[in-house]
Amino acid sequence: MLSRLLAPKVKASAHCDLPCGVYDPAQARIEAESVKAVQEKMAANDDPHFQARAAVIKEQRAELAKHHVSVLWSDYFKPPHYEKYPELHQLVNDALKALSAAKASTAPATGQKALDYIARIDKIFWETKKA
Repeated sequence: MLSRLLAPKVKASAHCDLPCGVYDPAQARIEAESVKAVQEKMAANDDPHFQARAAVIKEQRAELAKHHVSVLWSDYFKPPHYEKYPELHQLVNDALKALSAAKASTAPATGQKALDYIARIDKIFWETKKA
């Protein structure tokens, strides 16, 4: 009985803990650009200490990029977006997989592939903002 008295009378729902409504694929792009830049620096420097530090930074930035792409997918994009852009689910999955590959690789081509997917997500994102 006490739990019924203390239960909220109105239910509220939001897409996150604090619905700010601010989303932008630029966050993912900036982190992915860092991944590629670090990969390029790693290719130009054979110092083992530099390589170790760079690997940690690259992996952290790839994780951040994955986080930002995931937030767009889970919090920003809604069913009407997926109806209009049926490739969006696959595109997000491909971007996340590419970021995982870039996280594990020192080849700048893997970083570029992730950037290419993020650019496609960015294009769709801004088209949805116009609607």
